[in-house]
Amino acid sequence: MAVIVLDFGAQYNHLIARRIREAQVFCEVLPFDTPAAVLRQKSPQAIVLSGGPASVFGEGVPLPDVAIFSLGIPILGICYGMQVMARMLGGQVSPARKPEYGRRTLYKTGESVLFENFPDETPVWMSHGDQVQAVPPGFSILAETDTTPIAAMADSERKIWAVQFHPEVSHTPLGSHILATFLFAIAKIEPDWKPADVVQEAVAMIQRAVPKGRALVALSGGVDSAVAAKLAEVALGERVQAVLIDHGLLRQGEVEEVEAAFPDLDLVVVDARREFIDALQGVSEPEQKRKIIGRAFVDSFDRVRERLGLADVLIQGTVYPDVIESGGRGAQTIKSHHNVGGLPEHMRMRVVEPLRWLFKDEVRKVGSQLGLSDNLVWRQPFPGPGLAVRIVGEITAERVALVRAADRIVREEVALVDPDHRIWQAFAVLLGIQSVGVMGDQRTYAHPIVVRVVNSEDGMTADWARIPNDTLDRISQRVVAEVPGINRVVYDITSKPPGTIEWE
Repeated sequence: MAVIVLDFGAQYNHLIARRIREAQVFCEVLPFDTPAAVLRQKSPQAIVLSGGPASVFGEGVPLPDVAIFSLGIPILGICYGMQVMARMLGGQVSPARKPEYGRRTLYKTGESVLFENFPDETPVWMSHGDQVQAVPPGFSILAETDTTPIAAMADSERKIWAVQFHPEVSHTPLGSHILATFLFAIAKIEPDWKPADVVQEAVAMIQRAVPKGRALVALSGGVDSAVAAKLAEVALGERVQAVLIDHGLLRQGEVEEVEAAFPDLDLVVVDARREFIDALQGVSEPEQKRKIIGRAFVDSFDRVRERLGLADVLIQGTVYPDVIESGGRGAQTIKSHHNVGGLPEHMRMRVVEPLRWLFKDEVRKVGSQLGLSDNLVWRQPFPGPGLAVRIVGEITAERVALVRAADRIVREEVALVDPDHRIWQAFAVLLGIQSVGVMGDQRTYAHPIVVRVVNSEDGMTADWARIPNDTLDRISQRVVAEVPGINRVVYDITSKPPGTIEWE
């Protein structure tokens, strides 16, 4: 075992593990309260304490086993991990006079191995309301910002290091350098883990879960489910039954594209359009919509499983952003993904998720290794609940048709200026309101469409894309002209955070 990340529930916690894997170092994520004795048995070469949404002053706050600080293993605390470390080891933590959220400038105030060959000033990404006011005995201060007097600290004798900012996010440009310094210069780890190991581990997981019989794999046309289906095919061969549930919330031409992309896979397409739309009738609350869709998916898969006599296993392409935003252990629930938070508590099928701990770009790499076509590997992410999360308010067949038509136009126009797949996602959102307009000298009272185009590395953070004004102009003109019922187009310029990529 190379590195263990103790998970305190931050939205970015598994991003730490992902950065470590990128450095070709094996990493495992464990709960924050894993006993020191268990950690010792695993013989890690380093431990990382992740960030988290809690305050060290709250009731029942997540705390690690204090004995981990006596293991003699190099430890790096990040954000909440730094605050917990300071408080448990005798330092002082207090609510910040001015909380820091977003990009800040870090100033080096002391020399250390962690910041060796590091500029005196560099941008970092902050997200905290508490801060360390006094370091524990034996620690020294390494860096500060304009409002955080202790932005990094260390006790090099005890091999304990901590930073208040998030080195794991792309908004900290030199964050990977800091993590690499910790791994290689401080913990003396050899980089010998390869991304190809992911394929071997995933195939082995599926084979263990389905030792006999035929398993069902959920296919939606998105890259996640496509890669999961390919892994299942590698692991089980002809023992795989792929199922696509047409819930009436897919993009235009989605079913036909999926069938064309998997000509050799045994694929069953289930027409459940009326069932899903009826179940969503009168429902406007986003979480309730997601949970209804999750339950309807499971019911549909269950009927297929029984009809075809399949094993009680459902293989699906859940990826890590789905897990963490649905509220993993200690994490705040942002939205329930139908694969995760939307599933009913009691299911007759066992769920196998071979991609559960991967990010989208890692999934794409796996897909390429498995020989999937570039067209499929580089498809833009599409949520399992489909167009339901792109309609604010009640879902009706008429409103789905509006957003589907507008979405097609947005994707077509953006593709013309994005031949290299640099855009993470481009789509349309239908608002639950109407606005006054004028067409052909006649007053209209119709729906506005929101155009959402974002750039992202992994879906955990995102920034709105600065696409050409001419493209926006063509989108606006085409949507209003070609989609009856739409009379206004607006562009969403919100990043994530504070927003999310999808609207619901």
